[in-house]
Amino acid sequence: MIAAFIKFCIVGGSGVVVDFTVTYACKEQVRMNKYLANALGFIVAASANYTLNRLWTFRSHNSIPAEYVKFIAIALVGLAINSGVIYLLVEKLKIHFYLSKLLAIGVATVWNFFMSYFFAFAAGA
Repeated sequence: MIAAFIKFCIVGGSGVVVDFTVTYACKEQVRMNKYLANALGFIVAASANYTLNRLWTFRSHNSIPAEYVKFIAIALVGLAINSGVIYLLVEKLKIHFYLSKLLAIGVATVWNFFMSYFFAFAAGA
């Protein structure tokens, strides 16, 4: 499980780059609402992370459609956790948006890993 968590975090690191890039482009360049920009960044990164986790972290041979749906469902709950943490930190504690986003990613990572390990990518799941 430790090796899988390390790989999951490496994949997640690449996802953070994708997430921040999409979020920044949508929020700063397109002038989209920060929460919508955050959601888009999160979903694009989650889709990229699914592929990398399937192939490298978990070396899964499960049905792709069923597994992807499970992974995205987990990611959507992770998005709710992520957005809730950002809202709390930005609106209530007045912490900078991008620092809040980084902290929120850390919180959501724990949820995403354990649910992916035990549910989405579980052998025969």
